Amino acid sequence: MLLSPGNSLSSDHLIEIEGAIMVNVLQVVGGLCLFLFGVHMLSKGMEKLAGHQLQHWLDRMTNRPIKAAIFGFSATALIQSSSLLMITMMGLLSANLMTLEQSVGVMMGQEIGTTLTGQIAAFHIGDFSYLFVALGLIFIEFMPEEKWRKYGEISMGFGLLFLGMNLMSGALKVLATLPEMEAWLTFMGQNVWAGVLAGAVVTAIIQSSSAMTGLVVAMGMSHAITLPGAIALLMGANIGTCIDTQFIASFNLSRMAFRASLAQTFINIAGVLLFLPFLTPFAGLVARTSPDLARQIANAHTIFNITVSVILFPFVKYIARGVESLVPLTAAEQKPKLTAYIDPQQYSMPSVALAEAVKELLRIGETTAEMVKCSRAALVEDDTVATQRVLELEDGFIDPVCVMLEDFVNTLMRKDLSVEQQRRCFQIKSLITDIERVGDLTENLAQFAQRKAQDAVPFSEEAQEELEELFEHTQKTYGLALQAVQSDERSLAREACALEDEFDRMYMTAREEHLARLKNGVCQPEANFIYNETLRTLERVCDHADNLALSVLAR
Repeated sequence: MLLSPGNSLSSDHLIEIEGAIMVNVLQVVGGLCLFLFGVHMLSKGMEKLAGHQLQHWLDRMTNRPIKAAIFGFSATALIQSSSLLMITMMGLLSANLMTLEQSVGVMMGQEIGTTLTGQIAAFHIGDFSYLFVALGLIFIEFMPEEKWRKYGEISMGFGLLFLGMNLMSGALKVLATLPEMEAWLTFMGQNVWAGVLAGAVVTAIIQSSSAMTGLVVAMGMSHAITLPGAIALLMGANIGTCIDTQFIASFNLSRMAFRASLAQTFINIAGVLLFLPFLTPFAGLVARTSPDLARQIANAHTIFNITVSVILFPFVKYIARGVESLVPLTAAEQKPKLTAYIDPQQYSMPSVALAEAVKELLRIGETTAEMVKCSRAALVEDDTVATQRVLELEDGFIDPVCVMLEDFVNTLMRKDLSVEQQRRCFQIKSLITDIERVGDLTENLAQFAQRKAQDAVPFSEEAQEELEELFEHTQKTYGLALQAVQSDERSLAREACALEDEFDRMYMTAREEHLARLKNGVCQPEANFIYNETLRTLERVCDHADNLALSVLAR
């Protein structure tokens, strides 16, 4: 600001005013950062509290569009972050755990879930925000049990969110009196396209539609903006959050992730284009919902997103098909991946990442169970196809997938996990070792079968029957142990442990009877090595099955 010769303001007074303006600008920035940190802490606490339920809902509620929309609303409302859910969905799409149509359904519900932040921010709780921060600190620092930490994060995040709102509101009240600010706000209220553009740009910069919503609601609390101008900014925020996900998708090699971000962009831009021609009558309607401007802004955000989702919901299938035709998959992406469940995008939501890691582990376990069955056919029935199947699975599937899964869990352990989640990671790593060793042992059995066939080593009829019985018992023990891990059923785990104890007795009996047959000339000496090593190998398979069962009993 320049002074004319006749201006009565002294230079010292001018410096004081400019300093006060700078302080208020910094308060707005600081309040926005505090609000954003509060939302982040609230999101983390809610994810730890209810993350396992989200995975349960994900498995059961995305098979139909309406269920997917309910899941999207519930998940976003709980974790308070649409971007976090979008990133997780990109991972699930890349891992072929969701279809694009399912993800579009989730997005419809997600749009409604994002409005909860604005509704919360519009409350006037005053100095109670300090109480929430204090309670959060007490829970985090002074409560001995881990479960209190997540409650502490929720309470402190809630308090910080409102402290940030109060800080922004107070500073904006002062800034709104400046002539330049008044002129800008008047322009924004009269030129909705400028408001939409400003909302999109600011949201893209701060990478949080929740923070932008909080800022606009704070402006409403300070009466620093008109309702039409606020609605335009919120519409722009919906578009700006798409820029964030497009940026994330650009670093994701999966075109499935790009499809998801493109579908979200279409939904949000279509919603803005549908509403813009009716912004003035819409603002008039919303003004009747509450005498408080901040609440009017929150209500406008909610009504806008619900209406857009309801209008576009019947077109979920067509949106998905349109995006699929615009972004076809490459030949490489159409090929099946080695891993079926895990994807790095899932790190953003540890509870989902853990659940998918367990699914991947069980998939490896099912494959090793098949290898145990094939190794029996290879040794007892001289089935060369079964022998080759075991060797191919071990080198081409078990070893590489186990390495990928262990790397996935190691990376996940470096994230912000609860004590229970850290413990679960260690358990998964231990189970990977046991299951991988079973794969190695079946490879040994296949190699024994190769040696038996090459050297034409004969097994006596009695030895064949014993091996058949021992293999059957091993398959049952290992299968029960895997079922126990999958269902977390302690009764199955105890049954598997009992079967392992029984196998130890069968093993000793088989060894004694084999020695008797050798002594009596029933079994040939050249069969001794392969037979004994087969017995030892089956015993070790049962030992690893016992480890799997004990891991369930130890939880």
